[in-house]
Amino acid sequence: MILILFLIILGFALIIKGADFLVKGASSLARRYNVSELIIGLTIVSIGTSAPEMVVNLIASVKGYNDVVLGNIIGSNNYNLYIILGISAILYPVTIHRSMILKEIPYTLVAAFAVLLLANDVLLFQEKDNMLSRMDGFILLAFFVLFMIYIFRHLQDGSVATADAGAYYSMPKTLLLLFGGLAGLVIGGKLAVDNAIKLAQMLGVSERIIGLTIVAAGSSLPELATSVMAAYRKKSDIAVGNVVGSSIMNIFLILALSLIISPARYQMSFNIDLTLLIVGTILLLFFTYTGKRARIDRWEGILMLAIFISYTIWLLK
Repeated sequence: MILILFLIILGFALIIKGADFLVKGASSLARRYNVSELIIGLTIVSIGTSAPEMVVNLIASVKGYNDVVLGNIIGSNNYNLYIILGISAILYPVTIHRSMILKEIPYTLVAAFAVLLLANDVLLFQEKDNMLSRMDGFILLAFFVLFMIYIFRHLQDGSVATADAGAYYSMPKTLLLLFGGLAGLVIGGKLAVDNAIKLAQMLGVSERIIGLTIVAAGSSLPELATSVMAAYRKKSDIAVGNVVGSSIMNIFLILALSLIISPARYQMSFNIDLTLLIVGTILLLFFTYTGKRARIDRWEGILMLAIFISYTIWLLK
């Protein structure tokens, strides 16, 4: 028990330091190539911080742990939305780029609805079982390809504002920060998640609850650390871009690959968790259209945290 707790704490320490390195390296890269920090957040940072979800899901898919596969993705996206953006906004009000309000955030809404529609075979198509098939995985992967095409088209046409002028590190130091940060996130995330699962199993917690809580929270630690660090450094584009990009990649890339490896049986109870995700995304869009500026204010961050805490208490009853 003591060794497991020590490894969890060590994992957390690696995640926090890795997140700091990653934000510094990503900001330097954006300035060096005059690329929007929003784009960096949506691509490099979000891919890097989604690595623990990828590792956990691919292993769970191979072993046939369907509830862990689905719980990790849906739970991670809810953590991204309610906990990470909530805490980031409390630290420093998070300004949201106009293009994200019109395009990227709605794309996360499409992702949630896509899973809801593809998974509910019994309710919508009168099938015998609710299954997410390999074909469903390829459909989700097609959405990911479309998203990446959209990102790189915006890189080429320059329609997204470039990064603010400022100092940047030498290329070797920038790459060291990026790869060192990613390594810290992946190793730390794996240590924290693996040992948290062991601890949960020792306490007799079910697979679905493990997926939605401990695994989702653990694999979302890189996003939490990265976005909170970015908010602390007043880099809203990286903070929001990381969360939105990770949420999109969790469903359209990681879940897609997991289903292609091994189709997953879907429990109807996951509809509640997906509904929470959809409601939260709509709430986020509402926040950006209220007030004088398109941002998440501190009181809105507190509200998001309160909603998620209430949901978690209900889930664990």
